[in-house]
Formats: sequence, structure tokens, C-alpha cells
Amino acid sequence: MEFHLSTLDVAIIGGSILLVVIVGILAGRKEKRSAEDYFLTKGRLPWWIIGAAFVATSVSSEQIVGTAGAAFAHGLSISNWEMFSLPCYTLLMVFFIPIYLKNRISTMPEFLTKRFGPGAGRIYSYTMLFAYVFIFMPPVLYGGTLALTDLTGWNFSVVLWSMIILIAAYTVKGGYISVMYTDALQCAMLLGGGLLLFFISIHHVPGGWSAMELAAPDRFHLYRPADDGIAPMLGLLAGSLGLFIFYQATNQVMIQRVLAARTTWDGLMGIVMAGFIGFLRPLVTCLVGLVVWHYINVMKAAPALATPDHAFPFALKYFAPEWGLRGIVLAGFLAAVMSTISALANSTSTIFSLNVYQPLNPHVNDDKLIRIGRISSCVALMLAGLTVPLIIKFGGIFLYFQQCVTFLSTPIISVIFLGILYKRTNNAGALSGLLGGFVIQGLVVAANYFWNWNLHWFYQAFIAQVIIMLLVVVVSLLTAPPRAEQWEPFYWRPSLLSHYDEGVSRPWYQQLKFWFGLYALSWVVIYWRYW
Repeated sequence: MEFHLSTLDVAIIGGSILLVVIVGILAGRKEKRSAEDYFLTKGRLPWWIIGAAFVATSVSSEQIVGTAGAAFAHGLSISNWEMFSLPCYTLLMVFFIPIYLKNRISTMPEFLTKRFGPGAGRIYSYTMLFAYVFIFMPPVLYGGTLALTDLTGWNFSVVLWSMIILIAAYTVKGGYISVMYTDALQCAMLLGGGLLLFFISIHHVPGGWSAMELAAPDRFHLYRPADDGIAPMLGLLAGSLGLFIFYQATNQVMIQRVLAARTTWDGLMGIVMAGFIGFLRPLVTCLVGLVVWHYINVMKAAPALATPDHAFPFALKYFAPEWGLRGIVLAGFLAAVMSTISALANSTSTIFSLNVYQPLNPHVNDDKLIRIGRISSCVALMLAGLTVPLIIKFGGIFLYFQQCVTFLSTPIISVIFLGILYKRTNNAGALSGLLGGFVIQGLVVAANYFWNWNLHWFYQAFIAQVIIMLLVVVVSLLTAPPRAEQWEPFYWRPSLLSHYDEGVSRPWYQQLKFWFGLYALSWVVIYWRYW
């Protein structure tokens, strides 16, 4: 089936991209030119921008193309990657955000430096700089480029580098405030385009959602047994204490949205808003893969796909009419790509400039520091673009991203968990956990491979995490305890939860407890229905 973009489609795509770039540039022009304003925008953002940006940053072409393909192959259980948020968000809101905002933390390397020492901060900085450029950005760029070239026939390299240049146009110039405002806009574009595509796609199935459930009931369960190779529920629970909470709570590119909150209440309410939007995320990302599977394998209405990663382009090609919907969906898809890449580029420049370059050059002025940040953003984008062709060798977008991030996250989240929950954790323990942790994780992965354990990567990470945490505790106990000023400000206490509203009296409809309770209840109902 031929795929065409009408003049209206092209106009919608072009107008949307232009709007994003204009908003980003205008937002950046309002900023003072201090380094803190350019990189951080601390204490200024309201809850609704935080929530929208949190979603826009976490939903990218990896989610849209990768999870649509994974859902095509494995069913509804892939939705867990979009909706299994309650355990992670609860941990984030209870343990991490109160400590971060109470101590006015700007970056995760700053947290590790204050809690343990400069060595821990430097290890995080260099690890995440590598990860953002070679693990986080390439799958997003690859997924976006793959979908566009598959649909339009345009040259892969031309699409890839055009996208990079467009993102750089507002990210490099405007800094963090540009990223946040464009993220909010792109969140609306993403949801609008994704929801339209899903509902129009399912309209092509006689009987709709119920017919798909009846035709393949085994594919419509969120729960998968512990030995499932892709989405075991037990593994997801283990991942909530490792990979998932690392990504949401200790990953600079995500937590930087919360660190800019004007109050603790705004930071927490932004996460609750992200939780509610999370209920819509499967419709925008993976569920269209279920429709495509039914259309091909049950209805026999189209030939088989070359690979599961082609499920999203298939849906757009076969289901979206040519009266502008293709333009709307692709505009939302590009918004997802641009928002994630711009956030990653900004966080890369923030960590490099504030936590790598500035400590080595303590007398650098703000203008030069901003210039260094812009150069580092451009270099990161270029290196990520050059890495994109390697992804296909890893078995597709979904597996590449999940397995690489799992390997990366285990040592970091192990040390940070103990840093806020166990006051005896010291610098020696943290360094042993970070440096030895990567070795331990590598040994667990190697043992799984050579001894044919066939363990899901979640279980491999959990085993490594337990060993790493034991190592940190043992080393900490065998060495001198940390000074009180190192552990006390960052030690979690239940009393921190009583200060989330900062003494402000709010009506019931602004109460955090009310909205979090409603979110939690909704989550439980959905999981009960599709268990």
C-alpha cells in the first residue's frame, strides 16, 4: 500500500515543528543569561509544566515504535512499561523528592558529591554522559528516523540529521527553560496525535476492542508468570526497586524537571499529574500494536510485517486517512522525538558544564560556561547521530534500550538508595558500589549467558543489586563512618512527608492526598480489570 502525505499533512507537520522552535526560542529569550538560569531554572516551574514535561521526556520514539512493536509480538503485557507507575511514583514521591527539594539539589552529581564525596559525583557524571550519548539518545533518533523513512521513502541520513539540526535550533540557544516550555507543548501534541491514531485504527476492527480480546484472550493480560521472557510481573516488581526507580528518581534528565519546581507541592503534584496521563500512554504507544496484530493475523487483511518495529508505521500507513490525520499523528510523533532528545541534550550539557568543566575551572564566568554548555549539546547530538546505525545489531529498539539501561542503572540506584536510607553509608562504600557494581553487574550478565540460566534482565539486575548493596554495607562498616553533615541532611525520615505542603492551607481540590488517592485507586482498578 502506497503512503502519501497530502499538502495539508505537510503543512500540519511543518507548522507544528515551526511552532515548537518558535516557542523554544521565545522562552529562551526571556531568560537572564546567568549559568543557573540557562541550565537549571531552579524554583520557578509550576506543577502542570512539570507533569507535562515529565511525560513528554519519558515518551519517545523508543516507546512509540519500540513498544508498539513489542506489543505486536507479545501482547498487552508490554503496557506495563507505560502504566506500571504506582510503585515507582510512590517511591519517588515518598523518599526522593522531599530530600532533593529540601536540600535544593540542582543535579544528581551534586547530590552524590554532598552525600559521599567528589569521587562519587564524578563517576555518576562520566557514566551518565556516556549513557545519554550512546544509550539514551540513539534509540530515540533511530525510532523516529525509521518510522519517517519507512513511511515516506525519504533518505535515512537526511531525515536523521535534519531532525538533529531542528532540535539543536532551540535547545542549544534557549537552554533549560526552552526545553521545559516546548516539552509542555509537545506533550499536548503527542497525546492528541497518538489518541487519534489509536481510535481510528481500532475502528478498522469489526467489533473493536472486545472482538480483539475474544480472538486472542491470552494476549490481553497485564500479568505474566515469573518465567515469562519479556514482562514477568515478579520481574517488574523487582524492576520497581531498580531500573524503573533509577529512571524516574535518579536519572538527571527526568528528575531535573522536578528539581526546578517552585515548591515541594508543585514537584509532587507534577508527578501525580504524570501518573494520570500515564493511563493514556498505552493508547498513544503500544496498544496500536495489538490492533495491527489482529488486523494481520486474525483478519488476514494485510501481509506479515518484516519486523515488529514496523507495527507503528504500518498503522499510520493502513489506518490513517489522508485528510490531515497523518500530519497530526506524525507531528505528535516528531514532538515525542524532539522533546526527549532536547531534554537529553540539555541534561548532557548541564552535567558536563556544571559537574565536569566548572570544578576544573572554578573561576569560569557565566558567559563562557553557557558557551561550553552549547558546544557540549552540539557534540552530544552529533555523537548520538553517528551511533544510530549500531542499534539494529541489538535486536531492535526495545531490547537495546531496556537491556543497556538495566546494566547501567543497578550500581547507581543501589548506592543512592543506601545513601538516603542507611546513615552509616560512607564514601568508601559508595565508591565500591559504583565501581565494583559495574563489575558485579557484568559478572551476573556473563554468568547468565555462559551457564544458560535464561534469567530475564530484571532478575539479573535484582541479583546484582542485592550483591552491590551488601558490598556497600560491608565496606562502609569496615571503614570510618561519615561525618554528621554528610549524612544527616540526606537521611530520610517519615517526618519529611508532613512538610510537603510547606504550611500552605489548600482547598480539598488542591490536596495532594486527594489526587494521589484517586490516581492510586484508578491504577488498581485498571490492573484488576486486565490482570
